[in-house]
Amino acid sequence: QELEEEIYDKVVDLTEYAKRQRWWNGLFGKNSGPLAEKYSVATQLAVGGLSGWCAGYLFQKVGKVAATSVGGGLLLLQIANNSGYIQVDWKRVEKDVNKAKKQLKKGTNKAGPEINTFVEKSTEFVKKNIVVTSGFIGGFLLGLAS
Repeated sequence: QELEEEIYDKVVDLTEYAKRQRWWNGLFGKNSGPLAEKYSVATQLAVGGLSGWCAGYLFQKVGKVAATSVGGGLLLLQIANNSGYIQVDWKRVEKDVNKAKKQLKKGTNKAGPEINTFVEKSTEFVKKNIVVTSGFIGGFLLGLAS
């Protein structure tokens, strides 16, 4: 246990030494901790809100284009089917859909470890940067509405 404490003290001393070096400050700035330690609450809210609004606005536009494309494609397929240009084997479609449902039911019980790791990292980020995250969520919702 004493060895662990000694190693920990040396690592802490090394990080403090690195923070005092020019290259460290040039690369990471004077304070390389969480955003909450670097900027004021107003700045964090503004940055989070602006980036959230941009993301929400783009999400809205891309979503509309994607929905229009998928809906238009299905409409054209249905028109072509009713006009006799194409024929759909509905029994085969139903068989393939049921097969896909069975495969999905088997796979839903096993969540991969990479998903759990991603969720844990995301939760940690949100806890450390709650003000920026709040601004982002608000801006995202405003971007979706505009």
